[in-house]
Amino acid sequence: MVDRDIEDRAGIVAEGGQRLDRALVALFPDLSRARLQDLIRDGHVTRDGALVRDPAQKVAAGARIALTLPPPAPAVPAAEAADLPIVYEDGDLIVIDKPAGLVVHPAPGHESGTLVNALIAHCGASLSGIGGVRRPGIVHRLDKDTSGLIVVAKNDAAHQGLTAQFADHGRTGPLERAYAAVVWGLPQPRAGTIRANLARSRYHREKIAVVSDESGRHAVTHYAVTEVYPEAALVRCQLETGRTHQIRVHLAHRGHPLLGDPVYGGAFRTKAARLAPDARAALEALGRQALHAALLGFSHPRTGETLRFESPLHADLAALVTHLRAGVRDGTVL
Repeated sequence: MVDRDIEDRAGIVAEGGQRLDRALVALFPDLSRARLQDLIRDGHVTRDGALVRDPAQKVAAGARIALTLPPPAPAVPAAEAADLPIVYEDGDLIVIDKPAGLVVHPAPGHESGTLVNALIAHCGASLSGIGGVRRPGIVHRLDKDTSGLIVVAKNDAAHQGLTAQFADHGRTGPLERAYAAVVWGLPQPRAGTIRANLARSRYHREKIAVVSDESGRHAVTHYAVTEVYPEAALVRCQLETGRTHQIRVHLAHRGHPLLGDPVYGGAFRTKAARLAPDARAALEALGRQALHAALLGFSHPRTGETLRFESPLHADLAALVTHLRAGVRDGTVL
């Protein structure tokens, strides 16, 4: 039986040497480039009968491109039961120690299996919808491959109270966020503040970039080196603002990208060869940026009580730090 919600399309590339996603825009102008990129990555596009997953792959003139449009995802995320690492929960909010690899809310390419899907199953109808049907209860987020603490509102009043605190960034209240990051090299000075505006990169839309003009959003990161290893350092970062990829971009801008960061640390990938064998193996096993949301503090939106939670490094990141420490021979661990 054919699913009538599935649509198949095909076309012939007229102009060779261009990216696959751009060729698809020319063939199917009713679909956005972002939508086409997601379809490519999700395995819905073939070139001359062969599956392709790289939107940047160059295509030749005369190539036959076939595209399958899957049925649209439901507007409201579905409830999906999952084991949630709950740190704290009451009738107003829930604090989760998010594992790496878990997407916070549904988005193109990640329509299911997200934290929101699990929260809907766990919290039921009480989950706040102020953040929109795609992001119920979400007041802040962590990147997919960043582990650590995140708070979610369970009702509208809690959502309003928490959102106000995150918008204030702790300037007048107890909101506190700190991250543990392992970076290449040793930042100088060992403690300081990075102030650099951030904006979507003009050349790589999936990346955030530091910009020198006022087009970017104000971003401030405070950092302090806590341990020094051969080739790397453990850094504690505290956010004064909460921009997308802020810590990753700010540290990379200073010349100290996070270990394992495929987006902002790719140029440093060869430095892994300088690590001791055990540390190098731990970095390969990590398979993500070495970033962990270790501390989260805020005022309870109903009672006013200051809540403060800490999360130790997750096992994969702790293993990397353990092996980096083992490489220290001169007592430079602070």
